[in-house]
Amino acid sequence: MIFDFRKIFLVVLVFALLVVIHGKILTGIGSLLVVQDIPPKAEAAVVLNTGVDIYPRLMEAASLYKQIKAAKVVINGNRKTDILRGLESSGYDPPCKWYATDISILTHLGVAKDHIVAISAEDAYDTISEAKIVGEILINNGMTSVIITTSKFHSRRARHIWSRMYKEKLRIYVASAQNDPFDPGAWWKDGRQIRWVLSEYGAWLYYYGLKIFD
Repeated sequence: MIFDFRKIFLVVLVFALLVVIHGKILTGIGSLLVVQDIPPKAEAAVVLNTGVDIYPRLMEAASLYKQIKAAKVVINGNRKTDILRGLESSGYDPPCKWYATDISILTHLGVAKDHIVAISAEDAYDTISEAKIVGEILINNGMTSVIITTSKFHSRRARHIWSRMYKEKLRIYVASAQNDPFDPGAWWKDGRQIRWVLSEYGAWLYYYGLKIFD
């Protein structure tokens, strides 16, 4: 009986340790994706528009603007594929401008309309191409410091890409969207967040794969 009790106790102890370690490892995996700078004043808050859930990013940019940490808010969009271009060439006219919703949300949140910069980035399809198109336009317009606003799980990779691409040209800071639902300490309990994490680590592999085979 004593032997059986010890066996049961040992099994329970091992199981408890696995649960604790399992949680810490998964939390570490989620936390590794997230960075949060404490930015000084910058010329603009740049809202990234690849990936998912732009609304928390817009809210973060508006918050930075109201805190007088960003003089302007930069949005981008107007993504187009060959199929959409074909529709437009055949006479299709979108019912509203691509920037209408974003500007409406930002002005609702207190950003002056004349302090919003809208950049058409038709061929941006990922973080790298978005950074190339948007960053070059910002530099050509004389900007030297920006705060990137993006989702929490996307923040480390976004900062890495922008900082590497515009080293010595732009001072880059990152502000993770505080209203973003991503939870590094429980992401594995939610199907949507699991997809975000898997996709983000896949994007890191793709990024370094390009570096190796370039």
